Amino acid sequence: MRFSGRIFRSGRFWAIEVPILGVYTQGQSRRDAFEMIADAIEILVDQEGFTVQVYPGTGDYFEVGSSDQSGLIALLLRRARHRSGLTLAEVAERLGAKSLNGYARYEQGRAVPTITKLTELYAAVTPRGDFVLCECRAE
Repeated sequence: MRFSGRIFRSGRFWAIEVPILGVYTQGQSRRDAFEMIADAIEILVDQEGFTVQVYPGTGDYFEVGSSDQSGLIALLLRRARHRSGLTLAEVAERLGAKSLNGYARYEQGRAVPTITKLTELYAAVTPRGDFVLCECRAE
């Protein structure tokens, strides 16, 4: 699984973002910006040994990914929940769960959901309630 991003010139710097994760930073060069976005995501995931790969594309398009899917999915769910202003208990309630631990294990990266489960979890933490999967190829 990879998440798409955008890189663009902003004055003297290169601004870079991965919107679905709500991660934004900048660098003095494109290469520096790619390193900065990888570092930012790794810091946010905060798991021993977690690394991010950046896949430059054409124009302003690029992708980020990791061999550790649980870390990326955990970050996605956690950032979406924070942007929505929800507590773990509120998400558990939206999911109809009796305990917040069931949901929390996905947000902590202790479990990797199926696509069906990820769709359900994402719908519980974001007003949009859905995301689009596409086959994209970074150049």
